[in-house]
Amino acid sequence: MRMGFRWFGEGNDTVTLDQIKQIPGVTDIVWSLHDVPAGEEWPMDKILEVRDQAAKAGLAIDVVESVNVHEDIKLGLPTRDKYIENYKRTIQKLGQVGVKVICYNFMPVFDWLRTDLHKELEDGSTALFYEKSKMADLDPFELVRRINENSALTMPGWEPERLAHLTKLFEAYKSVTEEHLWQNLSCFLSEIIPVAAANGIRMAIHPDDPPWPLFGLPRIITGQDNLRRFLKLYDSPYNGITLCSGSLGANPANDIVAMIHEFADRIPFAHIRNVRVYENGDFVETSHRTQDGSVDIAGIVKAYHDIGFTGYARPDHGRHLWGEQCRPGYGLYDRALGIMYLWGLWDAYQRGASIERGNEA
Repeated sequence: MRMGFRWFGEGNDTVTLDQIKQIPGVTDIVWSLHDVPAGEEWPMDKILEVRDQAAKAGLAIDVVESVNVHEDIKLGLPTRDKYIENYKRTIQKLGQVGVKVICYNFMPVFDWLRTDLHKELEDGSTALFYEKSKMADLDPFELVRRINENSALTMPGWEPERLAHLTKLFEAYKSVTEEHLWQNLSCFLSEIIPVAAANGIRMAIHPDDPPWPLFGLPRIITGQDNLRRFLKLYDSPYNGITLCSGSLGANPANDIVAMIHEFADRIPFAHIRNVRVYENGDFVETSHRTQDGSVDIAGIVKAYHDIGFTGYARPDHGRHLWGEQCRPGYGLYDRALGIMYLWGLWDAYQRGASIERGNEA
């Protein structure tokens, strides 16, 4: 397993590369060009700039998260062709600098969604929170305003230039069903997976977060059955999954350990994080420690160990600790603590397997 750390770029992150490289076992940054609008071709000079910054800190750039998919592709509009061509050219450029995995999602309009970005927990830390009862009356325009309140830092999945056309997007999606979305995703895969394969890049779709419909918009990457269907759309090792334990874990019916075993050879990238799910459907993000949430993090890490996982992983959203001023969910302290917890589990499983092999000998 290779451990990465999401980094939003020079001047767009409160965490520095020097800090990241001091976290034990971290070899990679998980990065993107957050100033390039969805659908646009990525400029090579900007790609090289990130590569050089990372190399100076001794960090690899193997995983990109995300190359965002333009809404016209998800909607299946005739204009999608030019955006798919831009996507292909971006894949080719990323292959030239050694990128191995591209994480992306196919969520209509909204990426991840929470109702509170700073919910106070019992210990005084704060975290991202989803309150189910608020969703019934929540104005999506007000939600966009709140999430983008801190304009100094970009919010992944909540790009202002796209959400400025919210009314138009909602209107466009009125006639789009889940089956339409599946068809449009299949079309997208048929175009990009051959290009990704030719450039040695594994595409890895991220599950919907949370994994259910929102504001009447369809969502299709929500659980084991749908992931199985997704992988059959284009049966190739280059068509894979970003298995996110936090997104999928918001639905207690999702058995993530079973997914790891079933989809073992199609998971190039893993997000590992914990959430505490309440009986009323609310959930809050917690520390990575198994006992602090509802997700079996210890079992998940053991599953990755048992399948011989050699892909990339990163701690996902963390709490906000010790007064840290940071992008919601993306501070330094709790994600660094999370990494050490994940390595502790991994090392324990490694040692146990080594002892077991010794006893057998």
